[in-house]
Amino acid sequence: MKDLIQNLPKAELHLHIEGTLEPELMFRLAKKNSIKIPYKTIEEVKEAYSFNSLQSFLDIYYAGANVLIEEQDFFDLTWAYLLTCKAQNIVHTEIMFDPQTHTNRGIKFKTVINGITKALYRAKKELEISSFLIMSFLRHLTQEEAFKTLKDAEPFKDKILAVGLDSSELGNPPSKFEKVFKEAKKQGYKLVAHAGEEGDTSYIWDTLNLLHVDRIDHGIRCDEDEKLLEYLKENKIPLTVCPLSNVKLKAVKSMKNHNILKLLKYGLHVTVNSDDPACFGGYLNENYEALVNELGATKEDIEKLVKNSFEDSFL
Repeated sequence: MKDLIQNLPKAELHLHIEGTLEPELMFRLAKKNSIKIPYKTIEEVKEAYSFNSLQSFLDIYYAGANVLIEEQDFFDLTWAYLLTCKAQNIVHTEIMFDPQTHTNRGIKFKTVINGITKALYRAKKELEISSFLIMSFLRHLTQEEAFKTLKDAEPFKDKILAVGLDSSELGNPPSKFEKVFKEAKKQGYKLVAHAGEEGDTSYIWDTLNLLHVDRIDHGIRCDEDEKLLEYLKENKIPLTVCPLSNVKLKAVKSMKNHNILKLLKYGLHVTVNSDDPACFGGYLNENYEALVNELGATKEDIEKLVKNSFEDSFL
C-alpha cells in the first residue's frame, strides 16, 4: 500500500505554503534576516508543535512567518515544498498563501507573490508540476482589510486563480465576508473557504449560501446534519480534508475516529491533503498512509481519493 501511495500521481488542493516552513529553514532564515524567534533549537520548535487547539497552532504559525522577509525567502519556502511534491509524486498542487500575514508586518504584496510564483514557474519547467495559487483572507481580521488585500492583488491577478478564507473559524462566521466574496466572484476568481473544522454545520451552510464557494476546505462536521450531507452529495461539493491536521488540532480525537472514509462511502467528493505539513507530522503521502494504517483504507479507497483530487481540482 505504501508503494501504491508513492507511485500514484496525485494532486493536493489544501496546502498553506506558510505551513510548510520546516524548523531547519526557519532557523536559517531567522539568522540570515536577524530575526529573533522564541526557540533555541530545532527540537524546541518540534516540541512547540504540540497543539491543543486551532488557536494554539495559529500563534506559532504567525510567529514562524516573521522570518520571511525577502522575495528569495518566499521562493526558498515554496521551492522546498515543491521538491517534496516531486519526491511524493504530487504532479499538481493548489497552494494557499496568506498575504495579510506578511503585509501587516510591512512586507510588500509583490515581494510575497513574486517569490512564490517564481518557484511555481520553475517547478512547471523543471519538475513538471502544475499549480494554481489561492489567496486567502484571514478571518480574524476585518472585511475592510480583506477588501484592501483584494485591491493589492489587482496588479497580480494573472498569478492568482482563487480566493479563500482561513484562520480562526469560531467567532468569525462566513457572513462577515459576504461582500468581499461577492466582489471576488465578480472579478472572476474561483472561491473556496474553510468551514466545519471547528465551527458547526451552520458555518458550512453559510459558506455555501452566502459566499457561494466552489469548494469547502475541511468540512468534516458535515455529518452532523443529514440534510447537509445530502446537499453536498447531490451538488458534488468537494471537501478538501486534512486528516493528520484534524487529529493534531483536536478537531478529531484520533485517526481511528476520523470520518473521511465514511464520507467517501456516503458518496461525497472528499480529497486528502496535508494543510500545514511542517507542523502536523506529515506531507500528503503520510496522510494517505495514516488512512491505511489507522482506518484500514483499501486500494480502492486510495485510488478513489486520488481520482477525486484531480476531479475536484481547478484543472
